[in-house]
Amino acid sequence: MSASLYEDLREQMDQYSVGFPSTESGIEIEILKKLFTEQEAEMYLNLSMMLETPQDVAKRMGRDSNQIGPLLERMFEKGQIFRVKKGGVSRYGAAPFVVGSYEHQVKDMDKEFAEMFERYFVEAFGRHGLAQSAPLRTVPVNKSINHLWQVQPYEDLKQIIKTKEQISVANCVCRVQQGLIDKGCGKPLEACLQFGSHAQYYVDKGMGRFITKEEALDILDRCDKAGLVPQPFISQDTGGICNCCGDCCGILRSIKLHPKPVEKVLTNYYAEIDPLSCSACETCMDRCQMEAIRIGDEEVAQVDRDRCIGCGLCVTTCPSEAISLKTKPESERKDPPVSGRDYIMQLASARGKTLIPLAIIKRSQG
Repeated sequence: MSASLYEDLREQMDQYSVGFPSTESGIEIEILKKLFTEQEAEMYLNLSMMLETPQDVAKRMGRDSNQIGPLLERMFEKGQIFRVKKGGVSRYGAAPFVVGSYEHQVKDMDKEFAEMFERYFVEAFGRHGLAQSAPLRTVPVNKSINHLWQVQPYEDLKQIIKTKEQISVANCVCRVQQGLIDKGCGKPLEACLQFGSHAQYYVDKGMGRFITKEEALDILDRCDKAGLVPQPFISQDTGGICNCCGDCCGILRSIKLHPKPVEKVLTNYYAEIDPLSCSACETCMDRCQMEAIRIGDEEVAQVDRDRCIGCGLCVTTCPSEAISLKTKPESERKDPPVSGRDYIMQLASARGKTLIPLAIIKRSQG
């Protein structure tokens, strides 16, 4: 039963977000066995991404809610599922692998798990986990934006921060993972911001701490200086902002493997270099996380538009101010989904997946 149970779990996780592809080696099953007991795996198969009380879940399963409640709470503590607590009532829902249960291991990750994930990234997730699009979108660092433009609020980092009433910060799970396998980049660890219920979730689990808006803005400045790419979750009403590097970040590492990274991200900007001002100092090459810039035959930096994701890191440190960020033509611009739920539903449709829990599907089939 165990092998079939964990394969069902893998299949259900593959329905959500960017998916959870299988491998020939079965390393993804080993990861699930490390994260879930059989009892927890069976419960996950009965959950949807819609938040439900233990009583609702128990009624649907024909089980005792006094048994279901403690199990769901344990799964929350282990980072397997989401929990939102309001007015003394807890509601739970299934979490994808990314963004979700993988990130929730940031406090408890050990070397064994870090090595297992690295194997999984190399064998499958790096090339197949972003078959459609990344769950994070790239927005420019604020200092690179020409403020004469009309910038949408969801593309202005400072404006995003100013609209949030509850903010937390946590260590970057990707840099934690790479550090455990001696591949760390040395860039700031405390760099991931969460908002609203996501902030509460991280604090409740002991993975993060609450911070003020001013502290959040200071963190963004430090991340810019360190050469990290700001990446909010893809929806307009974002639940958080990651600050990522091309060395450690699973999303950027995956995007980087593609010949045209720009096709895998939602970004409305690109970098442009004035050849008359460029001194070919290569500062921009060091800052670029996508290897989108090279020095051409004429000893002038050139931008590969297929690789540029419009983060603006090259703009903020160019000593000759030769680089500027341009908005894409209107025909190429895209608005992110309004909410995270919209993104999950759109991506599931594009991937040909259903969001209905497998246990419910099997029960309906008799």
